[in-house]
Amino acid sequence: MAYIKNIFDKNFIEYASYVIRDRAIPDIEDGLKPVQRRILHTMFAMDDGRYNKVANVVGECMKYHPHGDASIGSALVVLANKELFIDKQGNFGNLYTGDGASAPRYIECRLKPLAKRVLHNPAITQYVPSYDGRNKEPVVFPAKLPVVLVTGAEGIAVGMSTNILSHNLKEVIQAEIDCLKGEEFHLYPDCPTGGLIDVSDYQDGLGKIVTRAKLDTKDPKRIVIRELPFGSNSERLTESIVRAAKNGKIKATAVTDFTAEKVEIEIRLQRGVYAEDVVQSLYAFTDCEQSISCNLLVIKDNMPQVMTVSDVVRHHSQQLVGILKRELELERSQLEDKLHLRTLERIFIEERIYKRIEEEKTEAAVHKAVVTGFEPFKGELTRPVTAEDVEHLLKIPIRRISLYDINKNRQEVVAINKRLKEIARLLKNLVAYAISWLEETLKDIEPELAKRRTEIKRFSAVDVREVAKRDLSLRYDGKAGYLGTAISGGEELLQVTPYDRILFVRRSGIYTVCQAPEKVFVDTGMWWCGLAERETLSKTLFTIIYRDPATKFCSIKRCRIEQFIANRDYPLVPDGMEVLYISTEKNFTFRLQYVEKPRIKIREEVFSAADYEEKGARTLGVRLSSRETERLELVKGRGTGKVGAVKVQEKSAAKNDEKKDKGE
Repeated sequence: MAYIKNIFDKNFIEYASYVIRDRAIPDIEDGLKPVQRRILHTMFAMDDGRYNKVANVVGECMKYHPHGDASIGSALVVLANKELFIDKQGNFGNLYTGDGASAPRYIECRLKPLAKRVLHNPAITQYVPSYDGRNKEPVVFPAKLPVVLVTGAEGIAVGMSTNILSHNLKEVIQAEIDCLKGEEFHLYPDCPTGGLIDVSDYQDGLGKIVTRAKLDTKDPKRIVIRELPFGSNSERLTESIVRAAKNGKIKATAVTDFTAEKVEIEIRLQRGVYAEDVVQSLYAFTDCEQSISCNLLVIKDNMPQVMTVSDVVRHHSQQLVGILKRELELERSQLEDKLHLRTLERIFIEERIYKRIEEEKTEAAVHKAVVTGFEPFKGELTRPVTAEDVEHLLKIPIRRISLYDINKNRQEVVAINKRLKEIARLLKNLVAYAISWLEETLKDIEPELAKRRTEIKRFSAVDVREVAKRDLSLRYDGKAGYLGTAISGGEELLQVTPYDRILFVRRSGIYTVCQAPEKVFVDTGMWWCGLAERETLSKTLFTIIYRDPATKFCSIKRCRIEQFIANRDYPLVPDGMEVLYISTEKNFTFRLQYVEKPRIKIREEVFSAADYEEKGARTLGVRLSSRETERLELVKGRGTGKVGAVKVQEKSAAKNDEKKDKGE
């Protein structure tokens, strides 16, 4: 067993690490998951400016991705629908309706210029062998923008998950510019489906947002949804509205989805109902309003790490400076090599050094002759002549030597030197260069990508209890002992909503608070039932008169019910006591009739409830008399009390009431 446990522990850790780093969580460096990175790497290799069938891209990508073609195809469609790096042609699905894309053999794609500008630079990209060792794939792309903030990401790994909302490309670039300038910046999500968002609890990417559909209420008899909340589509949204209408939460006669290229969901209202009266109900009872929690988890330095949006912007600002520096240094090295070769060619041809090799018999002698020929011109060279330099010179065609243009060479050398001076200047001012690069990128982005789709707005919270209408009848069947909204017979106590909580007191003196039930057994002889609103209950004074069955001594207790936990039973009287009477009247008079005994003249006694102090709900009552009580009779105040507009059930024991009625 120990051996199996060790294998399990080792394999589980390896699997968890693989899922976290190689499947579900994007890397902060380029903001891509491995499958997305492999797709773009494949498209860079296939790029010729023309469209390629998605099926071809998927097939080529399988050389790098050790999973099925379906996963690659779906990942490509998702990446293309973000409209950042991939130009698509054909049916890639509908973001608004939730319709899927056509088969990969029917749709085409190609890279956008932005992908090449932001991600592609093989010269400074680190490559590793693919899963089968036949090919090379990038570890990460040298991304010049925080792609993870623009595209967003969602993934579930082992023991952790990420949910990064997408942001506006123009705003992200501007935030980087502000960061490099040392100025304050703030970034908020921009959802592709539009709608409204409340970012008051966004917490820099670690909190949550509230997103709403954008409603058109110009026509008072109908509501048209023009933009969707993030994370929803027209089909799911329509279903939620239809469901709410069937349950009576929204007064609508018809819900029609006309969504195609644009969102249009029409809600026809019932007669006498107007659009502005239904708006809050739509937000409360349908998917027109949704709360989305955010968790910005990324892979950084090959480890999962939670970061804020500001952290990502600052990281990528420094990363951009580093990438631009590496590119400039690489270009400088290439230009210096080119300048050296041009100088070698000029001297080789102008000084007729090629004539020296005509009489040489061996390769070594030829090389030596060329190197010796450059000895007088060492001062003009930036570095010593190497064997590679000699080989380059020897491969110059004789035609090129005969047609050599010295002026053209000098112009080229001047241009190279000019660029080298420019590179030296840029290397000394890398931050300013990075800012200018971002500003140029900002000018070149597509207008559609620069446009903010989601409107930022502060929402007032919708309380479903306030929006819901009390149109359910709460009834009590005294004969069967059932209470609820699904009871057809019995007595109607009050009107409730499904979200109301009610408090009822059973015959035994036990009270319970619960959501308005459809049908629950509370026993016959229920004393009281009302809405369990703390403000109302705090003003309601309960008077309980109970008797000890062993001694037949009566006690009284006056209290308010202000604290409770839903769906729990609480006793108003000690266990085993007999409840004679419960009232919510502040003052009433009652009579106790005692058991007849020899030589005892006092047969009854009258009490006023107002004479006794109010105590806590969990305290014991005050003894009324040390005489054995036979029965209780009301002198004044018999009937019903009121809590708001709620009818309160009050009564004494049935047998006592019958005897009293006969006496009257």
